[in-house]
Amino acid sequence: MQNFRNYYQILGIPKTATAEEIKGAYRRMARQYHPDLNPGDKTAEETFKDVGEAYEILSDTAKRAKYDQFSQYWKQNGFQTGGSATRTRRWSGSTRKAAEEVDFSQYRDFNTFVDQLLNRREDADASPRPPVNRDPYRPGTNKTAYTVPRPTPRNAEARLTVPLEKAYQGGRERIRLEDGRSLEVSMPPGMVSGQKIRLKGQGVNGGDLFLKIELAPHPLFNLQGADVYCPIPLTPSEAILGGAIEVPTLDGLVKMMVPQGVRSGQKLRMAGKGYLLDGRRGDQIVEVQVLIPQELSPPEKELYEKLRQVETFNPRADLMP
Repeated sequence: MQNFRNYYQILGIPKTATAEEIKGAYRRMARQYHPDLNPGDKTAEETFKDVGEAYEILSDTAKRAKYDQFSQYWKQNGFQTGGSATRTRRWSGSTRKAAEEVDFSQYRDFNTFVDQLLNRREDADASPRPPVNRDPYRPGTNKTAYTVPRPTPRNAEARLTVPLEKAYQGGRERIRLEDGRSLEVSMPPGMVSGQKIRLKGQGVNGGDLFLKIELAPHPLFNLQGADVYCPIPLTPSEAILGGAIEVPTLDGLVKMMVPQGVRSGQKLRMAGKGYLLDGRRGDQIVEVQVLIPQELSPPEKELYEKLRQVETFNPRADLMP
């Protein structure tokens, strides 16, 4: 069936996965395929987007329940092709009075079937139109004018989960709503969770649609106000000697000077490299993590042996009586 996506397969989890397992799979895959860690790799970029879409559906209990219900119809023969085969199954929606026969071959793709399943077709239950009098002026008849009331416009609200980088940069983006519609949205830079974007005329019967923004969890960055926190691993030699290293930021890789003798857990501030909030740019706080190699090559081991023989630093000197 066109457009169907197996979100469980994308995240590599079973259908019985718990919320914690879903979150763990997302964080693991998001870190693996993040564009900052795979520069120029289009395949990794597309996979990163698919992983985010899968997490958005499966992490939401209501969306996940609907998705599981839809997916069982996709497996039926004739429904996947949307072609000539006519297969029927019985189903009943929550707003239907009784079950009805559904011809799966009438749906051109998965999204069309979802629209029908959720009773989004306004004319699905419409009553038949009365016959039209073709000659209202014949003898013995009067012409009567009727006023048909217009539907009342109503505002609607939808949740939109946005990656942190996209929320920071803003710009035009094509999104797909829960009702199957695809819209192009102009998003301002520096969006935050809870912020609403108004789409004029895209609500119910010509009302407005308000998109409630929610920032997706990021595998590397942690946003706190206008500041961005980020852990950065260092080798022992980088921590001891210091020097310039490349650090990922919302603007891409940026060089940062590491001071000599930096300690694990120490925080370094990169001014003006944080998030854009209320017209002010925050800082990026880098937390140093000094990592010890688990395996050494013969030359590396030889150098560490030489270092141990000549080094004067004794971290246990104060422990002596």
